[in-house]
Amino acid sequence: ADHSFKLKNRHGNLPYMEVTMIILLSGASHTGKSYIAHELLKKYGYSVLSLDLIKMGLIRSRNTTLTPEDDDELTALIWPIVREMIKTAIENKQDLIIEGCYIPPSWAEDFDGKYLDEIHYACIIMTDYYIDTHYDDIVKHASVVEERGTDEGLSADWLKEINRQYYEDCRKYGNYMIMIDDSYEPEIIIACIESRI
Repeated sequence: ADHSFKLKNRHGNLPYMEVTMIILLSGASHTGKSYIAHELLKKYGYSVLSLDLIKMGLIRSRNTTLTPEDDDELTALIWPIVREMIKTAIENKQDLIIEGCYIPPSWAEDFDGKYLDEIHYACIIMTDYYIDTHYDDIVKHASVVEERGTDEGLSADWLKEINRQYYEDCRKYGNYMIMIDDSYEPEIIIACIESRI
């Protein structure tokens, strides 16, 4: 069955259905969350919310003393806001793609059934093998959607460690994972997300 027909597309090439769609894209830094979110935007016309923009808005406006390196603390600060935005979007029947690394692995515990039915989560994870064999590609594509500046301190070992942590967290909470092992194929990643809807 073609599960993509459950999606509501404002561009008219899929049937309109009365379903609110919230797509959460999680994963470690440099896994292509922003790129996949923007590809979904082009395909379906959904709004995209980048949690990095919220993070930098809070930091640059001096509404927090946290820095971009304070991931756990930023998750604790950002997630309650995003959680309520998700509820509001569902109540108002607004489709939304949210991407970023500030979605806690326990995210589903914050919603009851009426919300969970309309939220679709996917975590993009790169395997050690992929990182070892494609490290230069990962660095080269780091700024495809957003300008990251320099990636000082980025290493294959750090990427492997953080991706392993996302893998363990997804296993613990039963979250859907898209494993990148041999090659990075955006069409396959999008098809995996669509298959869950």
